[in-house]
Amino acid sequence: MKLTYKYNSFYEMIEANAKVAPKKTTVFIDKEKISNADFLSRVDSFARFLQITGIGAGDKVALILPNSLEFIIAVYATTKLGAIIVPINNLLKRSEYEFILNDCQASILITSNDFEKEVSNLDEKTPIHQTVWIDDYSALDKKNIQYGEVSHTNASQDEQFAQVHLDDLAVIFYTSGTTGNPKGAMLSYRNIFSNMIGAEESFNITQKDRFIVYLPMFHAFTFSVMVMLPFYSNASSVIIRKILPFSNIIKQTLLKGVTIFLGVPDIYNALIRAKLPWYFLWFNRIRIFISGASALSEDTMNKFNAIFKRAQMLEGYGLSECSPAVCVNRMGKQKVLSVGQALPSYEMKVVDDEMVEVPLGDVGEVIVKGDCVMLGYLNNEEATKDSILNGWFRTGDLGKMDDEGYLYIVDRMKDLIISKGINIYPRQIEEELMKLPYLKAAAVIGIKDTNSGEVPIAFVELEDEGDHSHVNQALMKKELKLTLANFKIPKVITVIEELPKNATGKVLKRVLKDKVNEKGELI
Repeated sequence: MKLTYKYNSFYEMIEANAKVAPKKTTVFIDKEKISNADFLSRVDSFARFLQITGIGAGDKVALILPNSLEFIIAVYATTKLGAIIVPINNLLKRSEYEFILNDCQASILITSNDFEKEVSNLDEKTPIHQTVWIDDYSALDKKNIQYGEVSHTNASQDEQFAQVHLDDLAVIFYTSGTTGNPKGAMLSYRNIFSNMIGAEESFNITQKDRFIVYLPMFHAFTFSVMVMLPFYSNASSVIIRKILPFSNIIKQTLLKGVTIFLGVPDIYNALIRAKLPWYFLWFNRIRIFISGASALSEDTMNKFNAIFKRAQMLEGYGLSECSPAVCVNRMGKQKVLSVGQALPSYEMKVVDDEMVEVPLGDVGEVIVKGDCVMLGYLNNEEATKDSILNGWFRTGDLGKMDDEGYLYIVDRMKDLIISKGINIYPRQIEEELMKLPYLKAAAVIGIKDTNSGEVPIAFVELEDEGDHSHVNQALMKKELKLTLANFKIPKVITVIEELPKNATGKVLKRVLKDKVNEKGELI
């Protein structure tokens, strides 16, 4: 199947929306409503400012921002000029920002005083020549200016801009990686549009839908599916600046009539445990919950479906390098523990070490082909060649496929534990741990063992409510032995207050691995 593209650039989307429905509200944020026409005007003004400062085709504009209207305006204003947007994780430290800004050679940084400690004076060691602060900043000068002062720059009718093409570089997402410095995944307009086309069809998106955006906008998952897709479908977005207090997300979901709710397993586990008011369950308009970023346990899925009977939970799978969505369960047909079928026009295979497709049901590496596959890694040809072979992207994930093309992610290749020559998949152990009623979260990693090569160990979080004084390692092992082979039982199970996680709630197993000794104990 070959996709048909109705736009060449992001800017063409908002131009079309403003033309066909100028008064329609496209963004709700706090108590403000922004129409399509107003949004286009704000983008044009900021684009004019960027142009005056020298930004043009191929230049990089970096964002270190919280969820905000300014984030979205910056995306469209930057790409209107043929420049490239670089959304950066706002939880990083100064040295990490310096590396990324130097690697991508960003000219302008748009940021917030929320991150002043880590981002102020980044121009001293990077190519940044202008920093735009979206809120108050105490040290304004020629290099540090306030967004409010430039957001109303007059845009003339005879402006000349570079022609943007589908295969031009649009966005660079820096992936966290497991070792070394992050890599910049370069995505074209075609890459991201292919994701929006596939998601629109898979979720039956219409102009009546409203998306709630509370997960970090800098993350590829949020960016493509929740920030960009609503504009593509001329739907609406409800922007939430901060994830806490979570009660505000519940409130805005109800008051703004949200129909599409995207989350990660941590969020859905929290919703299950929350004492939601009856009127929320009765009057909410959510028709689809989408889960991504990490695996949703069977226990969570079953409990969630029992609470939200009128909505569908659709689990999907993706990677920053694939724009990011690769596959998702379909409306009316979800398979528990599966991440679904490939989005329209994409191909998925499960292969062995020689890149030969394995029989259905066998475990191998998941590879992906289609318009979603990135252009490559910025300034890293070697990593690009290792990752993309004949158009197929090697995900590094282990999975298996059924006869209907539904994919089941088994684990990350790097997380696979080999004990006495036998493969142990940490996710299977985590699934069984999550069925224990007193556990809130679990992570399993492998450590070296003299006799077995490797053995699994586990780290768990206890539920917040209830008396768990009886819970100990012996009890958990005893319960696991009812469903798992002995060689899969973790050698050590450690209760910790909180598992280390990234911005989307994915457990950072490399952090755990760095903190354990040869006995599997935290150091």
